[in-house]
Amino acid sequence: MIMFRKFRVLLLTVFLVACTVHIMIDLLPKLEKRTSGADSEDSGCQCADHAGAESAGWAKQQRVRSVADAGAWPNKHTLRILQDFSSEPNSNHTTLQSREKGVGTGQRAAESHRTRTDADVLAAKADEHKPLIGEASGGRTVAGPDPGASRLAALFEHPLYRIGLPPLTDRDTLFNVNTDIRFYPKATDQQGWPTEDGNVQDEESARVAETTAELYPNWLRFHIGINRYELYARHNPVLDALLQDLGTQKITSVAMKSGGTQLKLIMTFHNYGQALFKPMKQTREQQTPPDFFYFSDFERHNAEVAAFHLDRVLDFRRVPPVAGRLVNMTREIRDVTRDKKLWRTFFISPANNVCFYGECSYYCSTEHALCGKPDQIEGSLAAFLPDLNLAKRKTWRNPWRRSYHKRKKAEWEVDPDYCDEVKQTPPYDRGTRLLDVMDMTIFDFLMGNMDRHHYETFEKFGNDTFIIHLDNGRGFGKHSHDEMSILVPLSQCCRVKKSTFLRLQLLAKEDYRLSALMEESLLRDRLSPILIRPHLQALDRRLGLVLRVLADCVEKEGYGNVVEEDVDGEAATHTASAHR
Repeated sequence: MIMFRKFRVLLLTVFLVACTVHIMIDLLPKLEKRTSGADSEDSGCQCADHAGAESAGWAKQQRVRSVADAGAWPNKHTLRILQDFSSEPNSNHTTLQSREKGVGTGQRAAESHRTRTDADVLAAKADEHKPLIGEASGGRTVAGPDPGASRLAALFEHPLYRIGLPPLTDRDTLFNVNTDIRFYPKATDQQGWPTEDGNVQDEESARVAETTAELYPNWLRFHIGINRYELYARHNPVLDALLQDLGTQKITSVAMKSGGTQLKLIMTFHNYGQALFKPMKQTREQQTPPDFFYFSDFERHNAEVAAFHLDRVLDFRRVPPVAGRLVNMTREIRDVTRDKKLWRTFFISPANNVCFYGECSYYCSTEHALCGKPDQIEGSLAAFLPDLNLAKRKTWRNPWRRSYHKRKKAEWEVDPDYCDEVKQTPPYDRGTRLLDVMDMTIFDFLMGNMDRHHYETFEKFGNDTFIIHLDNGRGFGKHSHDEMSILVPLSQCCRVKKSTFLRLQLLAKEDYRLSALMEESLLRDRLSPILIRPHLQALDRRLGLVLRVLADCVEKEGYGNVVEEDVDGEAATHTASAHR
């Protein structure tokens, strides 16, 4: 009996222990959850909640995008048919504040750097070149950039890169912002917009007009900023934003560009901007074969990108913005094109890569097809200039145009006094046109570009305006050869702008070495590296050759007869006076 009671007590004890363990196991997850919740509150971490909110936000964004993408695509894409860009998908409206914050940070950094460089200004040394540079900075020369600092930022802060423009009138701007607003029906519903004569009614109207202009897509803001003297301002934040758009904006339509010896595509973006796409045809290491004529050479996508950056470093600012981009040939070209002729040229290669060749005068066949890896292809995207219906351009024959014949030579190649005849021919007999051609000559020589048969200007500005440096795809073909015939206009005329001469000397100095500046600038592109090292080194070598030609001119004709003052402002003043 006693043994039975002891056994029953033992069973009861085991049962109680088992129940306790089971209860603890049930409570353990709840205790752990409560404990972790307490820890989260103490530490301020709401990771789980944040992730959920982020997912919900993402889903909401996707729903909004899907609704926006469902909209019908308009048949025409000119300025006159566009409505209110601030309500369009991918417009600047949603990103304006973040960009302004970034710009503000950049400006504060630049001002801090400017304060340091101003404190380091030294007296100019009495050598051959520094007095010339000193003239543009009040008799003083600015010290080079700090070791480890951005050379490019220091360059753009140099006095030679901070020369202001003459006051701009309506005749000096390509578009009048307040007048252009009348192109957009939705905008004109607001109070205080321009009257029939194009003038705003009050200061509040002007302020609203300026605010609305900031909400336009970056490509339109780029168009609005064009004036008689430049395609874009030196420190305009719209430029970097536009380059970003070229590399990231959704491509909604693709068509072949008519004319030309090689295939080029017109790409339209979701924000209605357009760009000219030149696909990759050669690797960066491939040089032009020595037996190729300049008119038989391939156009290079990386040359278009590098030309834009070189033009900016030289402070010409006459090349429309260009950015590199990796394009999906299937989703971003074949699937969105309405050009049946282009669509029919797509095929799959024996290596299972997607290829196409399009239609053009030369190099458009299966033997010259453009193939992806498997369907990814590099290319350059150059921002379109304003529509010709809104801003007409005049095409000029380059006086030093090559013969484009395998045996014949052009007149300038056989007549050493050819420039004397050009100087007496309008528009080269007055203003800055001849000097602008010299700028273009230097620009082409640094790239090795022999294919400059024509150039363009904006018709509104007449003869007193800059030359647009378009179509630079045949540059950077040979790094091992310097084509001295490109410099013939400079050696025959012996004329150069003072600002150009001073900047060339600055870029020959170690602190502002051209190759280093170009390397830093090109690192910003999505397809970096754009140029291989030999091409960068060739820039320094060719810059030395340009300065040698100018030194020979100065020795032969005298400094005052070679280096001319920039007379853009005087020309504009005379033009405005004539109109009045």
